[in-house]
Amino acid sequence: MAPTVAFTKYHGLGNDFVMIDNRHSPEPVLTPEQAVQVCDRNFGVGADGVIFALPAQEGADYSMRIYNSDGSEPEMCGNGIRCLAKFLHELGAEAEQGRYRIHTLGGLIVPELTADGQVTVDMGEPRLLATEIPTTLASEKVVNLPLEVAGQTWQVTCVNMGNPHCITFVEDVDAISLAEIGPQFEHHAVFPQRTNTEFVQVVRPDYLKMRVWERGAGPTLACGTGACATVVAAVLNGRSERQATVELPGGPLLIHWSAADNHLHMSGPAQAVFSGTLASDFLKS
Repeated sequence: MAPTVAFTKYHGLGNDFVMIDNRHSPEPVLTPEQAVQVCDRNFGVGADGVIFALPAQEGADYSMRIYNSDGSEPEMCGNGIRCLAKFLHELGAEAEQGRYRIHTLGGLIVPELTADGQVTVDMGEPRLLATEIPTTLASEKVVNLPLEVAGQTWQVTCVNMGNPHCITFVEDVDAISLAEIGPQFEHHAVFPQRTNTEFVQVVRPDYLKMRVWERGAGPTLACGTGACATVVAAVLNGRSERQATVELPGGPLLIHWSAADNHLHMSGPAQAVFSGTLASDFLKS
């Protein structure tokens, strides 16, 4: 590893990331253990995860890898990929008409910088089969099925948006104790690869309020893939329109599930906060 590592911190609606220009190597310059140090909010930079901009592969312009704050590696991150698009733009990375084709462990994702400063992302198609989530809850799709968690029965719908999501609709999302209930969903035996969990209150058919427990990161202020999964689940349950604003603790995301091509499109901000350098004596092997 280099003696020091340059970074820029970004956030997407408060879901924050340490971004590292890793285009010189196909392997991240930090280990998962070092990423845990960096993400520590008292002894490190502080973040929900570390994102690496990697060289192109499999027909994409660039690649993305992420380490969560606990050192685990998710397949994809919706807020993170918006931040990555802004980061690549600031680095002067070339893009065709402001669109970056990004290879992720969850598939090819295409974010586009728009004239209003937002980033719109083609998140691809939702995966709904139980084997694609993955979950053992059902043999085919999981739509409005009961699940016992924390001593009560929840009606859940499962969606994979490049990473697994379990969505449940509640009367008052602010009354949910995320710290108590979130981990029990994440580590439930029916989710062999763990799961992200969204608790959703339907305010109007075009306006949903959501709180999230992210796999490997805990409660975060926003989750882009979770917002997309939430709209899919709401439509499947007859609770919302195919275009809706999803209000997260950090702010709103506009989500559109196209009936024409089955793709989800997410629009929202990404903001640079500051740049710095990780000192070599800080990063333990």
